[in-house]
Amino acid sequence: MVASGGVGLGSVMLDGDATYWVEQRPAEGGRAVVVRCGADGRVADVTPAPYSARSRVHEYGGGAYAVADGTVYFSNVADGRVYVQRAGAPPEALTPDGRWRYADLAVDRRQARLVCVREDHSDASRESVNTVVTVRTDRSAMPSVLVEGADFYASPRLSPDGTRLAYLAWHHPNMPWDGTELWVAEHGADGTLTAAARVAGGPEESIFQPQWSPDGVLYFVSDRSGWWNLHRWQGGAVEPLCAMAAEFGLPQWNFGMSTYGFADAVRLVCALAQGGTRRLAVLHTRTGEFRPLELPYVDVDSVQAAGGRAVFVAGTPTEVPAVVELDLGTRRCRVRRRATDERLDPGCLSTPQAIDFRTAHGATVHAFFYAPRNVECTAPATERPPLLVMSHGGPTAVASSALRLAVQFWTSRGIAVLDVNYRGSTGYGRAYRQHLDGQWGVVDVDDCVDAARHAVACGLVDGERLAIRGSSAGGFTTLCALSFHDVFKAGASYYGIGDLEALQRDTHKFESHYEARLVGPYPARRDLYRARSPIHFTDRLSCPVIFFQGLDDAVVPPTQAEAMVAALRAKRLPVAYLAFAGEAHGFRRAENIQRALEAELYFYSRVFGFAPADPLEPVAIENLSPLAMAKSFDGGAGE
Repeated sequence: MVASGGVGLGSVMLDGDATYWVEQRPAEGGRAVVVRCGADGRVADVTPAPYSARSRVHEYGGGAYAVADGTVYFSNVADGRVYVQRAGAPPEALTPDGRWRYADLAVDRRQARLVCVREDHSDASRESVNTVVTVRTDRSAMPSVLVEGADFYASPRLSPDGTRLAYLAWHHPNMPWDGTELWVAEHGADGTLTAAARVAGGPEESIFQPQWSPDGVLYFVSDRSGWWNLHRWQGGAVEPLCAMAAEFGLPQWNFGMSTYGFADAVRLVCALAQGGTRRLAVLHTRTGEFRPLELPYVDVDSVQAAGGRAVFVAGTPTEVPAVVELDLGTRRCRVRRRATDERLDPGCLSTPQAIDFRTAHGATVHAFFYAPRNVECTAPATERPPLLVMSHGGPTAVASSALRLAVQFWTSRGIAVLDVNYRGSTGYGRAYRQHLDGQWGVVDVDDCVDAARHAVACGLVDGERLAIRGSSAGGFTTLCALSFHDVFKAGASYYGIGDLEALQRDTHKFESHYEARLVGPYPARRDLYRARSPIHFTDRLSCPVIFFQGLDDAVVPPTQAEAMVAALRAKRLPVAYLAFAGEAHGFRRAENIQRALEAELYFYSRVFGFAPADPLEPVAIENLSPLAMAKSFDGGAGE
């Protein structure tokens, strides 16, 4: 069910009475498909196979399509080209073949063109070049550069009358959640820009989702107050709306992210995070009235609104994410598409318990605890379950309390899960995010370790059967926890970072200066990079580790995992390594997702000595001692 029984949902767009979204389908090799739902509720695919509406700008992509008057424009991941698909016609390429990538597409009806972000990889001898460009929808000219000079751009958005263009820009070493600039330029009848001016933002202010209201006022989210709150720019001045200790923004790992939309000129439908959950509300832009909506959803994203309705992607603690349409008049919700139509037995659903705990250093940290639950099985009353601590990626991401089958996979098998929002996570204000500045590999690790200790002290789990897992930056936290602490007895790293120096040399442009803030300037603080890299401290490792890696990963290259595996192999520690051809940063193919999960479960069964109920394909675990093998199951499934 985790691997192929569901799809990833996102990138909601509205076009008249129709609703569009993107489905990432593991069962189709991870293909991203634009889907249309008409006013009659009929759902149909727009992009035909083998096209995949996905971008690789910044490697993470997003903003891969736009729609206007029933015509869809999309970036195809296989060749990076932009295509147009008109009703009843096959896709037609609008951009030339070459080493260019396009994202954040916006339709300029007045000029019969698209405005979007382009990433130019044509000169391999230098860093890729990001610009804002135009793409003719009638193929009458080659793409042309509209804005250039900054290291990065995002969110080019035209005013309703087409006379102004807003966009975001930022520079190394900042990431977009550190500091961005909001610019507005006059957009002439001939398509050129003049009088460009910065209206908000800077190196210590993060701007998110600039968007024009129907009556031509520019709105955006800024964290200038310490929280990502809504603001607007009109009459040459910026004013805050509904200041509160809540987060209306998100870290812009992807293009096209949206947490609010306009039902009309005075009603703004928005999602805001408080206490680890993201819920929906309506803000009246003239009176300032703020009204939370009493809905069951706890993780609301990709918000769009128009014509008295709002559409978004959201889940609940007991329901998988879905594309949901809300009638703002009646407050009734209609599910247009669920991530999966398969339903779990309620007796097998573990619901999250929000936990706030004090760390050894006196900080307050947040987490979600999931107790094991399976209606068909009962553990001995005297036994505490094993615990799997999850360290999310980013490291600016956030653990969600919405139903995730990847969590229920473990809890339904008798393993408790603790999903930690360590310091540095999103959703708790800028100060909480910045706890990680200069301390990556320290406070995130301490928080995961202290979270496990807290669960043990509360009598929730077995202190002798603690494991930790994470992907990407979460994999780095995992490897640090295993190298510099002795709390965990096993770990799983999914395309995790073992060598910060190697990452500094090998990673892509978007994150090439990320560690300057998280660790320190390089090479001036090379000592910190080495001191926090697990690859240099394998002598401290004393427990088994399994590694998973995509061989096409340009964010965390395979050399990272391979170096760690070689080091553990040389030390004769139990180690397993599964590499997947054709996978990049994050696994998209159903067979690989399933193989990785089952391999991880098999690995824990061998380490902790239990017989899994699942018929599992064995994993080659090097250096697993005869004693550990004797403790594990004898002749059970998977042998």
